[in-house]
Amino acid sequence: PPLPRSPPPPPQTGQKSAHRRPRERPPGQPASAAASPTGQLCPRTQRPPSGPAPPSRMQASTFLTKFETKSNRVKGLSFHPKRPWIVVSLHNGIIQLWDFRMGTLLDRFDEHDGPVRGVHFHKNQPLIVSGGDDYKIKVWNYKLKRCLFTMLGHLDYVRTVQFHHDYPWIVSSSDDQTVRIWNWQTRSCISVLTGHNHYVMCVQFHPKEDMIVSASLDQTVRVWDISGLKKRNLGAASESAGVNTGGTDLFGSTDAVVKYLLEGHDRGVNWASFHPTLPLIVSGADDRQVKLWRMNDTKAWEVDTLRGHVNNVSCCMFHPKQELIISNSEDKSIRVFDMSKRTGMQTFRREQDRFWILAVHPEQNLLAAGHDAGMIVFKLERERPSYTVHEGGGGAPYLLCVKDRYLRMHEFGSGRDVPLLSIRRSTGCNSALRSMSYNEAERALIICSDADGGSYDLYEIPKEGRTNDSAESKRGIGIAACFVARNRFAVLDKSKQILVKNLNNEVTKKLAPPHPTTDLIFYAGTGMLLCRSEDKMTLFDLQQKRAMGELTCQNVKYVVWAADMKHVAFISKHSVILARREAQKLEHLCTTHETIRVKSAAFDESGVLLYSTLNHLKYCLPSGDSGIIRTLQAPVYLCKVLGSKVHCLDREGNMKVLSVDNTEYTFKMALTERKHDEVLRIIKRSKLCGQSIIGYLQKKGYPEVALHFVKDEKTRFNLAIECGNIEVALASANTLDDKDCWHKLGVEALRQGNHQIVEFSYQKTKDFERLSFLYLITGNVEKLHKMLKIAEMRGDVMGRFHNALYLGDVEERVRILREMHQPALALLAAQTHGLAQAADEVRPAVAEEQQASCAPPPGASLLFPPTPITREHNWPLLRVSKGYFDGPAAAADE
Repeated sequence: PPLPRSPPPPPQTGQKSAHRRPRERPPGQPASAAASPTGQLCPRTQRPPSGPAPPSRMQASTFLTKFETKSNRVKGLSFHPKRPWIVVSLHNGIIQLWDFRMGTLLDRFDEHDGPVRGVHFHKNQPLIVSGGDDYKIKVWNYKLKRCLFTMLGHLDYVRTVQFHHDYPWIVSSSDDQTVRIWNWQTRSCISVLTGHNHYVMCVQFHPKEDMIVSASLDQTVRVWDISGLKKRNLGAASESAGVNTGGTDLFGSTDAVVKYLLEGHDRGVNWASFHPTLPLIVSGADDRQVKLWRMNDTKAWEVDTLRGHVNNVSCCMFHPKQELIISNSEDKSIRVFDMSKRTGMQTFRREQDRFWILAVHPEQNLLAAGHDAGMIVFKLERERPSYTVHEGGGGAPYLLCVKDRYLRMHEFGSGRDVPLLSIRRSTGCNSALRSMSYNEAERALIICSDADGGSYDLYEIPKEGRTNDSAESKRGIGIAACFVARNRFAVLDKSKQILVKNLNNEVTKKLAPPHPTTDLIFYAGTGMLLCRSEDKMTLFDLQQKRAMGELTCQNVKYVVWAADMKHVAFISKHSVILARREAQKLEHLCTTHETIRVKSAAFDESGVLLYSTLNHLKYCLPSGDSGIIRTLQAPVYLCKVLGSKVHCLDREGNMKVLSVDNTEYTFKMALTERKHDEVLRIIKRSKLCGQSIIGYLQKKGYPEVALHFVKDEKTRFNLAIECGNIEVALASANTLDDKDCWHKLGVEALRQGNHQIVEFSYQKTKDFERLSFLYLITGNVEKLHKMLKIAEMRGDVMGRFHNALYLGDVEERVRILREMHQPALALLAAQTHGLAQAADEVRPAVAEEQQASCAPPPGASLLFPPTPITREHNWPLLRVSKGYFDGPAAAADE
């Protein structure tokens, strides 16, 4: 008979406690009882753990947090395999899609009724699968931002869901004690795996082979062989409209059989997962243990048990790149175990929140953990390679870096890369190398690391041609260390004192730092240090024992000096601060803020700072201008900038050379420093274009330079008007033939006194009033007579009157007033100007009581304006100052 498709109605609120074991207990409640499948709470009959687990000896660590959210309890997590995204399913039924690099919520899906416990990204398609307490499995398209379809069949809560890496399958586990495999293309269930006799808490596909692993509260882990299912469903004659035609009955399918039954946990198993490449399985259970299992073609057996958790283990998995096992628990901790030694390495704790789920990124060194109050994305250790750059004392610059436990030297010019000596590196947690300081004169090197809470190693580098495989170092304890003279180096010890030591690692001087809260020191030249304290950087003179200058900076992580030691960049997580050292003082130049993490920086030969973020290579000028040079596929750490070549290291310590177009920032730097010859050279040889460079030149007051980059006529016209170039503006206006452009051109031409272009502009816009006034002030009587005739032809009475007024033609004005039925005004005009005959003709039409008021007062005289001085050419033009670029740049433009 076919499997039931419609689930029974969800139990009412009052029935929930009788139906299932409470999987989310209040904090502090012991896991002393478990629910049987019948719903009865019964004590455990298996062997209980012999007392509480001993306290862990693992060192507590702090998260290298990359991203964190605050939300309802997180039950499911999945990293996108390619994009910097993570999908999160919450106990309140919401699914969130986050960009953890930018820290933004991209989308949210809210169609499940109740908690969503499982969620997973498809490897190639824009799909997400989710399963929840409403017994439903939903497939979402995150590009279309909607649910595509829902698959029904489970009779209880769905715990986990996962896409197959190759086949169009989804595997799901449920509290109905079954594992189901679905074809998401046909939207049907193709197999039901039965055998567990309690809730199936977790199920996963093998990353390469045709196997499935499942974990259940029946205290077992089962490995299933699904090769028969593959043959039946993916063979040539397999598809039958999505109907399961194999040996299937009500209780499951024989196409998927149990290959191994792993027993060893004393209580319910919450999680099991495969190793990505080795025949290993890891499982975690309510007995507070993490077990490691190995399998071959015929059998599987327990390898070891990892202890340390003091409450239920919620989730556990292998690290995809390193020999590590990561687990989290309801004891509010995440633990990292060495898979080879089977010993604990790190422990991360939260004060209030229990952990429920883990996810590891398949490609990057990133992990995510979900807890009661949200989710955190973090790293286990720093991935930044330890390196230092030296100018070579007049020779070729080179790089010293640590790779594969060897100190290597790389010459930027020749590309030669040679090992120098073997580096002793501590093992265990918090042993990452942090910084390096090199003394070329004595061939001495200091490497600082996080081992022992902060330590350094002083090495003597063998002469070139020799490689020391067993170099002994002089070790010391200190937060930071760097050279300050030829045979002296400074150490900031844990008591926050500055110790000056010689090359024998002996203290020669002890100094108090400029501020009691100093927590890091950086090199600042011979006898000088930069001391970081709270929100400031202090330039400290070791000889005079006093602070020389201060600058307010928040949380500076790295300091980068220019080759001349006059400019310095302070790099923090989300900002870059440029400063100048002048007379042993620090002068702030500019601050550039970033929304994503700044990784590294380096100065080029001209003083431009190039810096890298997680996904961009950018530049910053001392004037504060900044911009993007290119996009990065993966983070890099800048070492040296030589012309258009940027030498950098990737996270594995491999040297990379990036080709960049430095025209834009070189051009801006030349403008800032007023190197006009360099600007002209770039204009002639380069193809700078685009609205950004044009807007930049306008903003900085160089419209005449921007004029030579512009191809768009509208922009070209506006720039020409801005810099007063009438000839270019006239040419653009002719091309555009726009009324607004002609008006602007007329205004600018009038300002400069070029009345010929003003006249041409007014003619183009048919602005007859302004044109008449222009003829008046230029004394062009002949054209004023023409304007009078044009106004009469157009029927423009006011135009006729104004033109008659400008010409002094009283008879015409009287005639216009009579035509407009204004006899009193016509009589007044005629009598005022002594036109007796015209006055006699008008007088009969004027009322007698108005005639007296139309007579001019005695002693009145007419005002006559002086006759304009006429010129054949333009007036003396307004002196428009021409910049340095007008002549040469115009020639370059031609």
